Amino acid sequence: MDIQTKKLHFVQEFLRIKDEKLVDKLNAVLKTERKKKFDKELKLISKEEFNKIIDKAEEDSVSGRMTSAQELQNEVDSWS
Repeated sequence: MDIQTKKLHFVQEFLRIKDEKLVDKLNAVLKTERKKKFDKELKLISKEEFNKIIDKAEEDSVSGRMTSAQELQNEVDSWS
């Protein structure tokens, strides 16, 4: 059984649940597992690396290599 089929079966079974406590437990398991995955994928960086990133961002700002919040909002508004 592939993952798409497994997910479909899970959703179908989940939708049949009438016990709110069970829904809460399943939701808690999902949140816990997602947090574990996020924490595992989170890459820690050194203070030096962090400072390099900040320096680069400041250089980009001074050199005009950035998008203002208003420009970004205008672009998003144009999507609709």
